[in-house]
Amino acid sequence: MPTLFTRIINGEIPCHQICEDERFLAFLDIRPINPGHTLVIPKKEIDYFFDLDDAMMGGIMVYAKKVAHAIKKTVECRRVGVMVAGIEVPHAHVHLVPIQSVGDLNFAKAKPADNEDLAQMAGKIRRNLK
Repeated sequence: MPTLFTRIINGEIPCHQICEDERFLAFLDIRPINPGHTLVIPKKEIDYFFDLDDAMMGGIMVYAKKVAHAIKKTVECRRVGVMVAGIEVPHAHVHLVPIQSVGDLNFAKAKPADNEDLAQMAGKIRRNLK
């Protein structure tokens, strides 16, 4: 059975997309820790992040870098934190979270976001992509 993220990739479930190419997709987390919290995923369904081959591992981080720069231009934050948790969805993914301190990287702070707020944030981040 396809993962939730594979269903998003296939267009079966909507998302607030930031960008995509032939290998990766970036979209807003619907339960953000902070506004602008974005997920970057490979389009190939691989459960465990550290099972990605070296080319895919390097590629996803380079792709995440581009997205993180756009988030930083969009959301007032000290940094864009990076997390690989990998428990909640069995599909490799990177969390990019706007933060003021390391204490902000806490899933206990995550809460459902309003769909209109997500749509507006996605548009703002997309405009800041190079």
